Amino acid sequence: MAETVSAQEMFSGTQEVTESHRFDEAALAGWMEANVEGYEGPLTVRQFKGGQSNPTYKLLTPQKAYVMRRKPPGKLLPSAHAVDREFRVISALHPIGYPVARPYALCEDESVIGTMFYVMDHVEGRILWDQTLPDYEPAERRRIYEAQCRTLAELHMVDWRAVGLEGFGKEGDYVARQIHRWTKQYKASETEHIPEMEALIDWLPKNIPPGEMTTIVHGDYRLDNMILHPEEPEVIAVLDWELCTLGDPLADFSYHLMNWVLPSSDPNRRALVDIEDLEAHGIPTKEAYAQMYCAHTGRDGLPELDYYFAYNGFRLAGILQGIVGRVRDGTANSAHAATNAERVIPLARFAAECARRAGMQD
Repeated sequence: MAETVSAQEMFSGTQEVTESHRFDEAALAGWMEANVEGYEGPLTVRQFKGGQSNPTYKLLTPQKAYVMRRKPPGKLLPSAHAVDREFRVISALHPIGYPVARPYALCEDESVIGTMFYVMDHVEGRILWDQTLPDYEPAERRRIYEAQCRTLAELHMVDWRAVGLEGFGKEGDYVARQIHRWTKQYKASETEHIPEMEALIDWLPKNIPPGEMTTIVHGDYRLDNMILHPEEPEVIAVLDWELCTLGDPLADFSYHLMNWVLPSSDPNRRALVDIEDLEAHGIPTKEAYAQMYCAHTGRDGLPELDYYFAYNGFRLAGILQGIVGRVRDGTANSAHAATNAERVIPLARFAAECARRAGMQD
């Protein structure tokens, strides 16, 4: 019987740079000498194993380690893999003490290594790939989840104008714009009629909760997109800002909270729904975690949560249907096409069920 490999083993650490992601390392070293304060070679390059959509490298010198994030080579969607936006947001957050790696420099000159990239500090700590935290005691799990929640709440409380992020995204109507975007994507990629998606397309834009705020939103906030202190339950760097923009903090928080209600899409990782008794396990329940977020952000409660779950389920279904459509059109790799196609209908049904709880009539 084959030995199972944990997500922690599978995604942690570095490897030799893969053939498709190689570049001129001497050209990078020359650029770093000119643009990265304190840089002294020689340079050794390794590639991180974790599943980032932007190839990520560990840059080692005798004195120091850095990290490089780059756009992948090849033909890309115009707005995808926006490493320049990542660099801008961490450059805004680092000076105010928000936990991000120190950014050094952005290179927009594609002649250096073939694509745009930026270099930041290497932050030494723990990236935890299994959100059920199998290697920890219940009390430690609780403190890690408290730190994760507090760090997202702190992001949503940042004064984005004061840190120089004016124009980083459109202000207001975030949910309406997202619904419009993913409806368009879904329609263009549709491969079968899904009644629940049609009902959501009609109901969601007419029932957006009032009072939408605008804050910095991360877009993909989860445990394996952060580095924890080597020993303490403290977030020392939030990673992967590719989807960051200005938007509705409740859309961001409720997307994060989906980890409590959806099964894992990755056979190598357990989901929180697989844990029979979360409290005994040391992880806050969905309700307790939402209360924790409210306490940090000064909210009385989250009565609109069912609407936001419906919105996020619809958005995810739209994203996955887009991948299915690109496979149909021959413009995407089909390796995971069947898996994505299988997930669209369950997500649509989940979203419709949440929408019914929020008032949608059949």
